[in-house]
Amino acid sequence: MKETVQKYIHTMKDFWQGRTRKQKISLGASIFFVLTVAVLTAFFTSRTSLEPLYSNLSPAETGSIKESLDARGIKSEIADGGNTILVPKESVDSLKVELAAEGIPKSGSIDYSFFSQNAGLGMTDNEFFVLKLDAMQTELADLMKGIDGVNDAKVMINLPEKGIFVSDNEQPASASIVLNTSPGYQFKEDQINALYHLVAKSVPNLPTDNIVIMNQYFEYFDLKNENNSSGASFASQHQIKQQIERDVQRQVQNLLGTLMGHDKVVVSVTADVDFTQENREENIVEPVDKENMEGIAISAQRITETFTGNADQAGGIPEGGNPGETTGAQYLEGANGNGDYERVEETINNEVSRIRKEITESPYKVRDLGIQVMVEPPTPDDRNSLPQERVEDITKILGTIVRTTIDKGSLGEELTDEVIEDKVVVSVQPFNGKVTFDNNNTVEKLPWWVYLVGGLLLAGIVVLLLLFMRSRKKEVEEEYVMEEKYEQIRVPDVNKEFETEGTMKKKQLEKMAKEKPEDFAKLLRTWISED
Repeated sequence: MKETVQKYIHTMKDFWQGRTRKQKISLGASIFFVLTVAVLTAFFTSRTSLEPLYSNLSPAETGSIKESLDARGIKSEIADGGNTILVPKESVDSLKVELAAEGIPKSGSIDYSFFSQNAGLGMTDNEFFVLKLDAMQTELADLMKGIDGVNDAKVMINLPEKGIFVSDNEQPASASIVLNTSPGYQFKEDQINALYHLVAKSVPNLPTDNIVIMNQYFEYFDLKNENNSSGASFASQHQIKQQIERDVQRQVQNLLGTLMGHDKVVVSVTADVDFTQENREENIVEPVDKENMEGIAISAQRITETFTGNADQAGGIPEGGNPGETTGAQYLEGANGNGDYERVEETINNEVSRIRKEITESPYKVRDLGIQVMVEPPTPDDRNSLPQERVEDITKILGTIVRTTIDKGSLGEELTDEVIEDKVVVSVQPFNGKVTFDNNNTVEKLPWWVYLVGGLLLAGIVVLLLLFMRSRKKEVEEEYVMEEKYEQIRVPDVNKEFETEGTMKKKQLEKMAKEKPEDFAKLLRTWISED
């Protein structure tokens, strides 16, 4: 056996030593490629693919499912902060059926199925009322979980106690609901109305005014209808105010973030919005020529009377007057008793501009605006690293935004530079409360060694292709360059005698006797003496 092994080893050595350098490289790369493919194939085929069995679980539900899977000997992993449990892909469907048959997951909540399983005569009215209320809350939360955008729901219902007497007025119920909504999901108005009507119709004597719905971010969902117009109006006004502040804040944040860096600037904006809507009518009369305060002359009448004669004749009694009075006339008397009479009367009708305006002023006027900006210097520990000129530039930029945003008519005072400076605050100080987020992506990424192995495989394939192409090219060239070589076949002469060892010795002795007779004689004496 040992000789056979050594024989194979010597054969492999001879085979390896008989190869050229290029052939050795090609053979080594081929062996490496085959081994790598085998290892990767074995790894990926033996790797278990995990998929979610249940998601959006509570810690108690996750613990009960994990315990049951460990008892079965099934591999499982917990992900998403304990809210999701992963199991092998091929076992997902069967495990769901088996766990459901065992009543897992158990949420610990009471629903209407509790009464069918635990009905008995020993239950008091108070116990029944508590269980009924808990079941109602659970069923209502389960209904809301089926709505798009709602991951989970917590419902708290307050049912008043019934009065003892029939004449007692029944008090309305109330409900408080906290929804766990999907991040970034925007509910439409019809969805909010559906939530309110779902709760109002599920609980007896529950008006929509006694329902409060909010999400985990403390955002309220208000019902907009005619019955609660005041609440809707407040909500809409508050939303408009927030929108104005958010727009200005985003504008300032983007502007200063580009200048200083987005993590170097914090902006806060407060706005005072006037929601007053005014309807008024204005009747204005203005002269056409405002400089001379004159209108357009549409008609004119001029009367001129002159008289020359005695004073008595020229005097007389003017119409509508008394003797000795003059009205609308002028008497000029001379020294000799004669006088001149002249009367000028001019009537001009002017047309002016009559303007009638019906004005409906819309609300949403920004009466006041305040911008507070905190800037971190380039060197956080050194406030002087941010020059004062830069702070003044930021203040001027914010002042321009305030000047163009505030409604000048609603302010009630002149918007001077001093007034604007009071509305802008720029603070330079280091940020000690920066929030850092961990980049925990839920998407699984391949490890680095997979990319390394893939790169090596790709490089090996490229090397093999190059060697194969080069050897193929060389073979083609050899086929074209190679010339046929004919070997000369020599046929021995039949008549020629073949020399043997004896004939050769004989020829050598003859040659020696002719050329060196003395040496030949000595050789003969030696042979004779030996005999």
